Amino acid sequence: MSLEREEPNYFGAGPALLPTNVLQQAAKDLINFNGLGLGVGEISHRSKDGAGVVEQTSANLKKLLNIPDTHEVFFLQGGGTTGFSSIATNLTAAHAKKTGKIGKAGYVVTGTWSKKASEEAARLGVETEIVLDSKKVDGRFGTIPSVDKWSIPKDVSELSYLYYCDNETVNGVEFPEFPFEKFPGVEIVADMSSNFLSKKVDVSKYGLIFGGAQKNVGIAGISIYIIKKSLLDLPTVDELKKLGLPITPIAFDYPTVVKNNSAYNTIPTFTVHVVNLVLKNLIEKGGLEKQEVLNKVKAEILYNTLDKYPSVFKLPVDENVRSKMNVVFTIKDGSLDEEFLKGAADNKLTGLKGHRSVGGMRASIYNAVTLESVSLLVKYLDEFANAHK
Repeated sequence: MSLEREEPNYFGAGPALLPTNVLQQAAKDLINFNGLGLGVGEISHRSKDGAGVVEQTSANLKKLLNIPDTHEVFFLQGGGTTGFSSIATNLTAAHAKKTGKIGKAGYVVTGTWSKKASEEAARLGVETEIVLDSKKVDGRFGTIPSVDKWSIPKDVSELSYLYYCDNETVNGVEFPEFPFEKFPGVEIVADMSSNFLSKKVDVSKYGLIFGGAQKNVGIAGISIYIIKKSLLDLPTVDELKKLGLPITPIAFDYPTVVKNNSAYNTIPTFTVHVVNLVLKNLIEKGGLEKQEVLNKVKAEILYNTLDKYPSVFKLPVDENVRSKMNVVFTIKDGSLDEEFLKGAADNKLTGLKGHRSVGGMRASIYNAVTLESVSLLVKYLDEFANAHK
């Protein structure tokens, strides 16, 4: 069986495109890893080679993001949605351990995923404080209101943490920057599932960064966490019971996971290995600085093309907070949706249908989507718009 393929022009939001050379190496390693005569998915997660996959992946991630010694890297199964619950219980507990008080979990809601995260924390019995709900402020998801419109508590120290989604995959909203200065001493938590490793990030500003791998950095089945080490000091189970705080399932208890090198239970070694191959590929290409420049170019030419045809395309996101990863748009004449998608498919441009909850179109231009693919999409957009002006 050949491992060659025609380079796809795929714009799916996740699971998403991966570099062909990464997939080719992963396929070989699935048959025979490191000359062992066994595939990377067959070796024990507790063996030297299995543990080595986790250690190498952590090391490469620390290198790419220049992660300081104050922070630790670990991996969890369950995707980003599991993070919604595990973050609520672990970080509320960490705050209680540090202060002796039960704090409120702060949430900045700017789209579908931050909304779901806040709802999950509340469902678990964690007291939440909605610091911003952009839909309530502006009547829609597609904006990030100025910070003077946020409901920031007078005493921010009552927040056990403040959670936001750096890039809303469904709604196409991305923070150009976060107002850290408004929350001194508060642990900032960022869901970076869909823009992880698309740009440089100052990790030292965060208490925790997490994201599902399947958007920009690997395949489904694993999530990446970067946590401040001081947040790994949690109360005992008996102390949590006395405080009336929810107890985290052991497999998602952050100190337990870190202590066991992300292998308290059976970690999907092959899935982590794919992440490592992606990280190596990024390093070889020049790191995040070069990738960030390329991502800006791709987003710019795509948005510029859509903006040229206001009678055909509608862009629902405010220009200053448009995502560089997930470009959402609609066709003003909704009856043309199927024609647009069929024409795109005829041009071998796939994965453009919008999320089921919002409809329309979405072009996800993650790291692995080449400038050539975006240029082909731009050419098709020009042709379609000129045919329907």
